[in-house]
Amino acid sequence: MKRVITYGTFDLMHYGHINLLKRAKALGDYLVVVISSDEFNWNEKQKKCYFTYEQRKALVEACRYVDLVIPETSWEQKREDVHEYHIDTFVMGNDWEGEFDFLKEEGVEVVYLDRTPEISTTQIKTDLTNG
Repeated sequence: MKRVITYGTFDLMHYGHINLLKRAKALGDYLVVVISSDEFNWNEKQKKCYFTYEQRKALVEACRYVDLVIPETSWEQKREDVHEYHIDTFVMGNDWEGEFDFLKEEGVEVVYLDRTPEISTTQIKTDLTNG
């Protein structure tokens, strides 16, 4: 069984997120999605989410491409996660290009997927604010 992992905040879940999850799942048989916890978002990224971690987790779990959702609590956990969950392929959006190549040293394929160009959570927030 080929296992794939991806990371994200998944706040204001939209069709760009679904596209990413669908394409990530197509790279393997089992998809693990790691969602930034509320504490990690605030303490490490100074980012406040509209939905709580538990709400975002429920939204992502409802997606048919997702097999397991776990929390992200530190930047360093990626190396541990690929071993603990026996990951073959690590997937991120191409805005992170090159940032996680160090995982290749762990025997993991690293893939950067193009984002859905016309949609993002930031764009949704901007559009709603400028309404």
